[in-house]
Amino acid sequence: MEAVLATYENQINVLSEFLEEDFPDTDEPVWMLGACYNKTMNAELLSDVRSRLWFTYRKKFSPIGGTGPSSDAGWGCMLRCGQMILAQALLCRHLGRDWRWDPEKHQPKEYHRILHCFLDKKDSCYSIHQMAQMGVGEGKSVGEWYGPNTVAQVLKKLALFDDWNPLAVYVSMDNTVVLEDIKKQCRQPGLESRPRAGPCGRSEVSVSDQGCSEGQGRHQSQEPLDWRPLLLVIPLRMGINNINPVYIQALKECFKMPQSCGVLGGKPNLAYYFIGVIDDELIYLDPHTTQQAVESESGIAVDDQSYHCQRTPHRMKITSLDPSVALGFFCGSEEDFDSWCDLVKQELLKKNNLFELVEKHPSHWPPFVPPTKPEVQTTGAEFIESPDKLFESEEEFEILNV
Repeated sequence: MEAVLATYENQINVLSEFLEEDFPDTDEPVWMLGACYNKTMNAELLSDVRSRLWFTYRKKFSPIGGTGPSSDAGWGCMLRCGQMILAQALLCRHLGRDWRWDPEKHQPKEYHRILHCFLDKKDSCYSIHQMAQMGVGEGKSVGEWYGPNTVAQVLKKLALFDDWNPLAVYVSMDNTVVLEDIKKQCRQPGLESRPRAGPCGRSEVSVSDQGCSEGQGRHQSQEPLDWRPLLLVIPLRMGINNINPVYIQALKECFKMPQSCGVLGGKPNLAYYFIGVIDDELIYLDPHTTQQAVESESGIAVDDQSYHCQRTPHRMKITSLDPSVALGFFCGSEEDFDSWCDLVKQELLKKNNLFELVEKHPSHWPPFVPPTKPEVQTTGAEFIESPDKLFESEEEFEILNV
């Protein structure tokens, strides 16, 4: 442990020096997932970056579907970015935005339960196995590259099977966020009486009943359960071949919002998870590192060293961004969502109409029906063995035009 801590401290010092030397020549602050840092706060910034869950390519996991690939290197980068944006929502829900990972401290059980949801095995709710096979229902073969919109649709469907986290994943359609539809999806009373399941589907006592080992986690568990916590994903096309400069300022504003959950995007066939902005550069986590798959039994603490980025955060010019992106926001309560709406109206839409906010469901659209879990007699990974049978009709799901 002492050797690990010494390495960790050395990396923090090296990265702090690197940032001081390589920081853009600007007095602009760094905005990262709603938090603001200045040049004198390098240690705090790096601690925040390290505390995000970092999902990368993995190798030597059990073959997807039993006979498929045992590594996602070369094709799974957008799926990994999708895992990161969802994991950020779960961290905010259970541990709070101010929680920080520290290898010297014992981590709360909710943290390890979140990691179990993403382990590379077929019975983890948000594993690469589940995501790749659920993507078949979106027209993607296992091993095929995904775009931001497709991975958002996959997350929306998988969230229906996560009984531990009654998360509502809303994916906007046609650059339009419909407030009426979101509140219809999130206002579902009686959630407090639902048993929650562990990462592998076993029924367990809810987090709120168990209590939390961290003050922040305790605060999060007190939110009203008649509002389903919301992960709002807004796929956008901000140009044709390159990002249109008129959208840049509005995109930067997204990272300033307290509800910010990051942005999915990147370059053609290279997906990144964008977590912050400084001046005209984006800060991102890069999934393009192949690591050994981590194995852990249910209820056992996960060896988590490889799930936190030990490198200097990457940066890229906003103008180099591919115009196809997906914005992510997490609203743990209805009040939080209303606050987000006010911020969008007051700040974001004044910069440029990245997307529209409308109160009522457009009359020319098909009726909105909140997505529900298909009635199938199965558990765990079996539910995606035949996705064509589970989702024969897509009427309950919003299908976006890519």
